Parts: sequence; C-alpha cells; structure tokens
Amino acid sequence: MYMNSAPTAKKNDSVFSLFRNRFVQAIMMAGLFMQVGIWIRNFAVLLFVMEMTNGDAFAVSMISVAEFAPIFVFSFIGGTFADRWRPKRTMIWCDILSALSVFAVLVTILLGSWQAVFFTTFISAILSQFSQPSSMKLFKQHVPAEMMQAGMSIFQTMVALFMVLGPVIGTMIFQHYGITTSLVLTGLAFVLSAISLTFLPGDSREDTNQKDSRVWDELGAGLRYVMRSKLLKSLGGCFAFAGLAIGMIQPMGAFLVTERLGLPKENLSYLMMTNGVAMMIGGAIAMGISKRLLPQHMLAIGLLFSSIGIWMAGMSTQLWLTLVAQFISGLMLPSIQIGINTMILQNTEGSFIGRVNGILTPLFMGAMVIMMSISGWIKNLTSITTMYEISAVLFIVGIAVMLPILRTKKTPEPAEPVQSAVGQE
Repeated sequence: MYMNSAPTAKKNDSVFSLFRNRFVQAIMMAGLFMQVGIWIRNFAVLLFVMEMTNGDAFAVSMISVAEFAPIFVFSFIGGTFADRWRPKRTMIWCDILSALSVFAVLVTILLGSWQAVFFTTFISAILSQFSQPSSMKLFKQHVPAEMMQAGMSIFQTMVALFMVLGPVIGTMIFQHYGITTSLVLTGLAFVLSAISLTFLPGDSREDTNQKDSRVWDELGAGLRYVMRSKLLKSLGGCFAFAGLAIGMIQPMGAFLVTERLGLPKENLSYLMMTNGVAMMIGGAIAMGISKRLLPQHMLAIGLLFSSIGIWMAGMSTQLWLTLVAQFISGLMLPSIQIGINTMILQNTEGSFIGRVNGILTPLFMGAMVIMMSISGWIKNLTSITTMYEISAVLFIVGIAVMLPILRTKKTPEPAEPVQSAVGQE
C-alpha cells in the first residue's frame, strides 16, 4: 500500500474531512472519556501507593508490572479473538467490564484491603488487549488509506492534550477527594466511553461471520505471516529493545523528581505536563512530515531524539534542564507512535491486524515488564542516572535493528495474500 500522490491541497481538505467521519467522531468522543478515566486512575493509584508504602521503590514498580504484565500474557489471545469477533461490540463490552472492575475494586478497598488498588490497572490492561486491536481494525475499515498517518496524528494530539491536563486533573482529584472519589469518577468515565462507542458505524458483514478454524491454527497463521515480512520482523526487534529501554525508567519518574531534583513527588505532574505540551506540538509536526517521510523513518527519528532526551533527563539536577529533556522526548513521541501504527496498518491485511498486533506487542511488553520487574532492584544497586543512561543506549540499539528497513525506498507490500489456511474474513 503506497502513500497517495494527490496534491497537497486536496490532502489538507481530506484531513479536515476526517472530523466529519462518523467513525472518527465516535472514537474521539470515547477516547475523551477514556483518557479522563485513565489519568484519574493512574495518578490516584500512584499517589495512593506511595502514600501507603512511604515511597517504597518496589511497590511503585509493581504498579507498572500490574499494568503491563497482562498485556504481555493476553496480547496473543486478544489479537486472535479480535480478528474473530465483531470489533464494535468487543470495544463496548471491554469498556463496560473495565467500569465494573473499578467499582468492584473500590468495594474491596472500602472493606479494608488497600492492596486491591493494583487490580484497577491489572483488569483494564487485560481488556485492552481485546479492545485495542478491534479499534485498529475499524480504523483500517473507515479511514482512507492515504489519510492513515494524518488520522493517527489527530488521535495523538488528543492523547497529548491529556498529557497536559491529565496529571493536573488526577493529582487535584486525589489530593482533594481521595482514592474513593477518584475510582468512582474513573468507573463513570469508562461507562461514558462505552456509551460513546454505541455511535460507531455498525460492524460489517465480514466481521459478523464466525470462523470455523481453531484459535491455535489462526495464531500459527499469524506468526507465519509476521515471519514472512522483513519489515514486520525488523519492527519486532525494534519493539524488544524499546521495551527494555522504557521498562528501565517507566516506574522511576517519581524518583527522578525526588532524588535528582530534590522536589516533592507531586512535581512529577509538571514533567508530564511539559511532555504533553511537546506532544501536541510534535503531533502537528508529525502530520506535516508524514507526507514526506516513510513511517519507518519517522520511527527512527523519534527513537533517536527520545534517546537524547532520556540521556539529558538522567544527567540533569536542575528542574529547567529536566523540563527541556522532557520536551525533547515528548516532541518526538508522536512520530514514534504514528510510525509504528502506520507501519502495521499499511503492511498488514485487514484479516491479520489483530494477530500481527498480538504478536508484536508482547515483544515490546514482555521486554518492558521484565525490566520493570527488576527496575527497583537495579535502582538500589546503581542510581537513577545510570538507569536513564542505559535506557538511552537501548533506544540506539533499537534503531540499529531497523537499519535493513530504513534503506527501503518504498513501503513493502503485505507479507502474504489474504488467503490462508485458517479461513477468510
């Protein structure tokens, strides 16, 4: 699938026309509520656990493990079933079940078991592995191929907006009202997201057909599909090293603030706000350069500058320099995410999107979870600075793995025709 060569003016018109797309309208409204719920939950859980454990590094790192370990375990299964089930119905039920799980955890906490707070992210992470590939399938169906990167930029801009507003909202609600109100609002936000998804276009006929093949046969077909694609294999290797890099520092943001900068842990929200502002700017930049760059080039550029930003953050002991580092990382994050998603969508047949996503994601998540699981131990042996420098080097290694596809002048065709041994969509 190649990028459209229509005139720029026509492309710009098409970008604005995306906002009149029924799918885009519904998915953005659902995303709005989902982002509100996620950010309230994330900061409530982080601050609550730090409060209950007096800032224990191991306990804080377990928050990230609870969030990402299920993604590694369930991504294979979720991607396969996403290829079998109706995507709209799947997404709605995932949001409803996420809301119910939050209310169930709240009851458990009120009964005296505060450790149950870890399950708010644990259960949502499992359900996301069924919902996220379903969303990608609908994106491929309802967004024109030449507008994929522009469409991704729009969604990344919304995510970036909440990188600015989310920490403020989450911190404010927890500090003023506590964990109970935070979880109630999280559950309500998930319910509103599910309601918004009911306005999505109905599932197509091919999505309603039940497959006669076995799940394990479909998993095998998905694995063979990925192994036949040079681009997808290189992307998988990049995923693994990026996962190691992010896992090294993912749970350590609060300690970067308290130990390197000597500030209260609540100041983490300022770093995340800076990162979010940069993401908004980076989203606009990515929308422009996406017309001239292949997605693999966007990904490599994003990884390079993220490495520089992480290195600066680890070395800095001044707030202003740390904020500059966060800005650099955030500026290029949309290029990374847009590059990854576009590469998958452009180089994968619609009937394989769930499985390809389910195979590549564990490479990233598995590496990240492994590193997060030992990050608290590594911190006790070394220092925050050492961890951030190692993370920066791992990003560079991820770029090196991509070198074979960086020299590719055109986006490769899908690795395998739609026909396979496991039936059709």
